[in-house]
Amino acid sequence: MSALLVLCSVLYMTLGAKGSWGFILPFRGQKLAALLLVGVSVSTATVLFQTITQNRILTPSIMGFDALYVLLLTLLVFVLGGQSYVQMPAIGQFLLNTALLMGASVALFGTLLGCGRVDLMRMILTGIILGVLFRSLTGFMQRMIDPNEYAVIQSGSFARFTQIDTSLLGISTLLTLAALIVVWRVRHRLDVLALGHTAAVNLGETPKRATFLVLVLVALLVSVSTALVGPVAFLGLLVVSLAHLITPTPRHAILLPSAALVAMIVLVGGQTILERVLALSTPLSVVVDVLGGLLFLILLLKGTFR
Repeated sequence: MSALLVLCSVLYMTLGAKGSWGFILPFRGQKLAALLLVGVSVSTATVLFQTITQNRILTPSIMGFDALYVLLLTLLVFVLGGQSYVQMPAIGQFLLNTALLMGASVALFGTLLGCGRVDLMRMILTGIILGVLFRSLTGFMQRMIDPNEYAVIQSGSFARFTQIDTSLLGISTLLTLAALIVVWRVRHRLDVLALGHTAAVNLGETPKRATFLVLVLVALLVSVSTALVGPVAFLGLLVVSLAHLITPTPRHAILLPSAALVAMIVLVGGQTILERVLALSTPLSVVVDVLGGLLFLILLLKGTFR
């Protein structure tokens, strides 16, 4: 997978290149770095979330993280005004969105996991209800604001792999690396959490404290990915399911790098094909959501939860 990722990266950087390499390499290199960063963030967040929920079909996006992000974005534009929000520095927007998303997600989903972690169908239903609630509140506020301000919200509500805000690469890389270091240090604790609440307690783990830590990490990683490219609903489910097929092991020391490599290959390879070969006839986010949605239905119908 590492060799395939290197091949995809080389093709992305060189295929169809015309003009000065001094311009092409930095220009494409920033986008490539952003795609790699998003792949690592989404895959790691999905693996962590599936560990604490103890099933393989729930992801942060399915449980309403993306809808919560759009709701918070709409609320900020509604309160501050579109002009004030646009004039805010990009890093300021990123840090504000990250802080709000982390606080809201830990409060909402921490309570949900604490009350219903063993009831899968209730968790799915609650996630769907929360997503509908967030989208309804978002739609209500969007109808009350100026159409010009709505354009600000619309630009951040959809995945955009061709229009990546590279000015956020520095702070995003630092936050992602910090989160990944923490995740790697607790990888063995994650193996214990995956055994279930009772087994984790018997082995000396504190599930509530560990769940809170994982939720904070998930919120941080999801914030990084959505700030760079916008929300992608089924990317995490698709790449983590492929990682389970390629490396069928419950050990996070193997599963986390495997999922990250699969995610980076899907994003870089998919963007290379769609952008360099098919001339962007179809956005990558649409292809990922279609495949991921089909995979979600297949897993749900087969009952492949664990």
